[in-house]
Amino acid sequence: MPGGKFIYYANYSSAIGPLTLAATDNGICSLQFGETKNMLPIINAWIRKQNICGKLIEDKAALNEAMVQLEEYFTHKRKIFDLHLDLYGTPFQKLVWEALQHIPYGETRSYKQIAADIGAPKAVRAIGSANNKNPLPIFLPCHRVIGSNGNMVGYGGGLDKKMYLLQVEGALEKISS
Repeated sequence: MPGGKFIYYANYSSAIGPLTLAATDNGICSLQFGETKNMLPIINAWIRKQNICGKLIEDKAALNEAMVQLEEYFTHKRKIFDLHLDLYGTPFQKLVWEALQHIPYGETRSYKQIAADIGAPKAVRAIGSANNKNPLPIFLPCHRVIGSNGNMVGYGGGLDKKMYLLQVEGALEKISS
């Protein structure tokens, strides 16, 4: 079974609201929008589904660097995250998530553009599905993916959070103009 002995988690009070972070010894594996008490059942279910072996323990220190980088992001001091990620997903999902990391801060791409970028131009809906399964929103910036017509569509944290993140990056103004 993948993973380590422990899965560390911590709550982080961010500018966008409470976030629950989780990590294995290999890196950050989950970011959930919401208070830890509400997110632990979701994280537990995700851990079981991914067949990750380990006990959940609260440990803010283990997630400190991720929280520092998020704070820097929200205060416009960081545009690129430099963290070890421990990704669990299908090969296709991982391909999409890798493509997300190539969308520059402050820019957006359409689902159609991402599909073309990964060499699967007919997989537009599958791109949306992979984004929906993204375990690390913000770190893997699926908020930067919009509809071909420029419309805000689909975001696991809600469209209000997607718009907020794009506003933080200065991308919302570019879409509106």
